[in-house]
Amino acid sequence: MSGDLVARDAAAFFHQDGSSPCVSALHAVEGAWLEDDTGRRLLDLHGNTAHHIGHAHPELIAALKDQLDTLPFSPRRFTNEPAVGLAETLLSKWPGAPARVLFATGGSDAIEIALKLARVATGKPETISIEGSYHGHGFGAFGLSRAAPDARLGPFLPGRHHVTPYWHPDNGALRMVADVQRALESSSRIGALIAEPIRSNGHVPPPWLWPQIRQLCDAHGVLLIFDEIPSGLGKTGRFFAFEHVGATPDAVVLGKALGGGILPIAAVIADARLNLAPELSLGHYTHEKNPMTTRAALTTIGIIERQNLVARAARLEEEIRTRVARLREDSPLVDHVRGKGLLLVIGLDPDRVDAARWPIAAIIDHLRDHGLSTTAKDRSSFGFSPPLTISDAELDWALDRLGEAMASPG
Repeated sequence: MSGDLVARDAAAFFHQDGSSPCVSALHAVEGAWLEDDTGRRLLDLHGNTAHHIGHAHPELIAALKDQLDTLPFSPRRFTNEPAVGLAETLLSKWPGAPARVLFATGGSDAIEIALKLARVATGKPETISIEGSYHGHGFGAFGLSRAAPDARLGPFLPGRHHVTPYWHPDNGALRMVADVQRALESSSRIGALIAEPIRSNGHVPPPWLWPQIRQLCDAHGVLLIFDEIPSGLGKTGRFFAFEHVGATPDAVVLGKALGGGILPIAAVIADARLNLAPELSLGHYTHEKNPMTTRAALTTIGIIERQNLVARAARLEEEIRTRVARLREDSPLVDHVRGKGLLLVIGLDPDRVDAARWPIAAIIDHLRDHGLSTTAKDRSSFGFSPPLTISDAELDWALDRLGEAMASPG
């Protein structure tokens, strides 16, 4: 049955990297678990970074059923309780100056809103971003990721300056600061620097990096925008990932898990001083204030707060690091853990991976055979990012299966 559905999928959808064709067909999801239509269960260590509260959280499903019966839709020119409640809740979390919000239906769209705000506020259309980052697939957002995307896609927005990633093994952080300074000195038209404060590939910046970048932005009248679409809402052990890095941005973008892993919603939180263009449509989406998506987000944040999941992510990071350190004794293939909270990556020894002629795609398949669903982060690492609601027993099970898999190369 699964093969039939995967084949139908491959015949119906445009093929694209990381999506169609699919590896399997799902029958059910619950908590930390995926179940395909053959009955095989997999512990989800990826979840597209949307499963902070686990899959199909019963409280969220009950709230959405109630919202369907109460107010399932609201045209954007009308407001509603869930939309205003979500805005107020997000603003109450913001540690900076007074702020305002806008909602969108996906992270890529929210990135574009942040870019518009920066252009309006600074009068400058150019951007700085990190080479090899990822900010979405709109022509504005995707162009931030690489200086030279596939030529078949044609031109992206002009005025894009790409800098060395701080995770580059050859003095990346120092080179990044130098690149940023050089870009700012070479152009007076740069209005925004956008980056993930902690990259979702698990690389944590040195503590001095973002304060220096913040100073450079302030000195040149450039807005600092943090993309926390994968890392926000407590995944790193703080509500905002930027709370780890010593710099508060002018705007932050949230998404993915904001809808509880069920409905798509993203948000821009930005300094209220950017509220300068009421005559423009900055984020004029049909579902901008949808009561279903905003109720999903409001309920999700409530669950994270009541279950103290932010602190739990911080605590489980230490447990995972300890267990993986012991695992290295039996499996020298395992090299390190990197990341913050439960936004973690398991790094393998690249030389041993090469010597074993065991490409990362085969390793991912091997982990799946041992009941773990994850994704590659580079040629020798994979994500270990369970939901914040994972139980201690489930985490033990996942680490035991990881040990078995790494002790028996495919």
